[in-house]
Amino acid sequence: MKALITGIGWVNSTGMGCGREHRRFEMTAGRLPEITRQTIFEEPCQRFGRMDRFSRLGLGAIAFALKDAGLEKWTRKRDIGIIASTVHGCLATDVCYFDTVIPQEGRLASPNLFAYTLPNSFLGEAAIHFGLTGISYIISSPSPWRLQSLRMTMISLESGESEKVLSGVCDLESLDLFAATGTEIPGALFFMIEKISKKIGPAYGELSLDRKGLLNFNGRKVKDLVNLVQRCLAVQHAKAKGV
Repeated sequence: MKALITGIGWVNSTGMGCGREHRRFEMTAGRLPEITRQTIFEEPCQRFGRMDRFSRLGLGAIAFALKDAGLEKWTRKRDIGIIASTVHGCLATDVCYFDTVIPQEGRLASPNLFAYTLPNSFLGEAAIHFGLTGISYIISSPSPWRLQSLRMTMISLESGESEKVLSGVCDLESLDLFAATGTEIPGALFFMIEKISKKIGPAYGELSLDRKGLLNFNGRKVKDLVNLVQRCLAVQHAKAKGV
């Protein structure tokens, strides 16, 4: 199965943005930046202010990936799916919610926080804001360089379940409640993956999945997500220089 990477977006400790706006990409441990509506959207987004940090993080990276692919604007709903993997999910939000439940035996439980106590809540927010009607689900994964979402995306494209899929990862900083393994890297990173067709605009390159389940980018094995982004940006930089 072969497809094209047409957009990349991220939010992490080193910054945020679209692939075509950067020449370098790093994903290192550290505190995530404050994610405000103004840093993600040019126009008002009424629901953004009530979202938890986990949802803002995922929605932000998705917004940048769609913008990078030229798909952020819409007038009709689109069959675009979202597949994301996470280590901790929305556990930080769950903890904050139960901090409001325990006092006074639940009488002060926050309905706003309750709405975001599922790790797939931000997928619904993205679908509403960008008019997406495709498949959407979260994969729980212990791997720090999660390629599972990309593999599942390629399978979805091959089966005809989807034509376009936003595929990536999303995680906040590790909670103090859990022992850190030293491999957790907070941030969100999403790729816009599309089936090959004549209607597709500029692409970073070709992503393929072989029968052994190995991912390749432009014919070479994909080691991890950071390596994939760096190779995509290298291709884009070479094109810009006319190499």
